[in-house]
Amino acid sequence: VQLQASGGGLVQPGGSLRLSCAASVNIYRIYAWDWSRQAPGKQRELVAEITGAGRTNYADAVKGRFTISGDNAKNTLYLQMNSLKPDDAAVYYCHFQTYNDYDVWEDYWGKGTLVTVSS
Repeated sequence: VQLQASGGGLVQPGGSLRLSCAASVNIYRIYAWDWSRQAPGKQRELVAEITGAGRTNYADAVKGRFTISGDNAKNTLYLQMNSLKPDDAAVYYCHFQTYNDYDVWEDYWGKGTLVTVSS
């Protein structure tokens, strides 16, 4: 299974982007999925997640501006980012946690998509 993240690019402060992360094959069960990001010289941080219970959680820095959503039928995860700030500039990574009928759990990561916020 490969995850392909897309939607990154250059945007001005205050602008919006929508990131997508699609799996290369149909995944039987996605338990949880999330977006994280890593800026140059900084540690990777969790931005938003959809938990196994279906709850959404956000990092304080993005609350009220970012919205995470997932389409199980399309095996695709989204991140709508509004009111972008220069501090949001980073490589964004998607992650899927899956399991199957045999209780085998696996984690998949996308290669990342670059978001640049600059005027």
